Amino acid sequence: MSMHFSSKEQKQNSLLYVSFNQDYGCFACGTEKGFIIYNCDPLKERFRRDLDGGIGIVEMLFRCNILALVGGGKNPKYPPHKVMIWDDYQNKCIAELEFRSEVRSVKLRRDRIVVVLDYKVYVYNFSDLKSQHQIETGSNPKGLCALSSSENVVLACPAPQPGYVHLELFDIKQAKQIKAHDNALTQIVLTADGSRLATASAQGTLIRIFDTASGQKLRELRRGVDKADVFCISFNPTASLLCAASDKGTVHIYAVTNEGMANLGVQESGNRHSSFSFMKDILPSYFGSEWSFSQFRVPGSIQCICAFGTEKNAIIVVCSDGSFYKYVFDSKGGEAKQEGYALFLKDDE
Repeated sequence: MSMHFSSKEQKQNSLLYVSFNQDYGCFACGTEKGFIIYNCDPLKERFRRDLDGGIGIVEMLFRCNILALVGGGKNPKYPPHKVMIWDDYQNKCIAELEFRSEVRSVKLRRDRIVVVLDYKVYVYNFSDLKSQHQIETGSNPKGLCALSSSENVVLACPAPQPGYVHLELFDIKQAKQIKAHDNALTQIVLTADGSRLATASAQGTLIRIFDTASGQKLRELRRGVDKADVFCISFNPTASLLCAASDKGTVHIYAVTNEGMANLGVQESGNRHSSFSFMKDILPSYFGSEWSFSQFRVPGSIQCICAFGTEKNAIIVVCSDGSFYKYVFDSKGGEAKQEGYALFLKDDE
């Protein structure tokens, strides 16, 4: 899960980009000067590299020495249409991929590199950088794309038709399209094993979860009633819980499987339902969707990304103003409590 920041959004510091690694144990920052890698929980700077130029995208490969970099900011270190493969042991770029248009995002797994452009997704072998696959998408300026990180190779990106997701299940050589929303997609995320897909649209009121093998919709989670920009959706490691952050300043936490509900100590469902949910087949979706069982408000109206921490019931939040929060939610629901705060990026950085 990642966020790009324009100059308007990051006036206080030089932060251009922030993203979690594949297991949410670290997050990487691209700045006007280079990049910085942090451990999430506990928060600790692991290393930083001053490159005398802006890094608009920095994508980690778990915790290893290989990263993907793309130039950005006022003085880009590298051209924004190139992906540079950085080896931190050698402290230099060891390979590059060049494109005809600006790179919108990059996703890594141990055997694949995925590069997202405005209307196309390219898939490469990591070992020899040979092109393996190309996917035509709809307009995708945010670089929406999700890639599984464990054994199964599953990729999700916007289909040419707005609101539809294109799924590639490489292991079984199958491609399919799922109608996820009526409006354009704003978030796409997969579980680590690629078995579940979660999506949000420009409306921002609903998060839908699908089974990638069948394409079946499994759950419909309600963020709220008013339109919102969903910044981030994240599953926990067992894919039993999900958290989501939006421009409403709130982070919502949902149970998304029977296991997640059982772990919350409830017999029916950890999420709240409308009292009219028994009539969900004939009433509008508002009455059939599930509401979060816990939530909290992040101070200030700022962009942020969220993920589950290593400690039980912990949520970590990384914000565009360089602030870091840790919250702990109660299995019984209600307002989560703030347990930690730090400024990981100072105003002059």
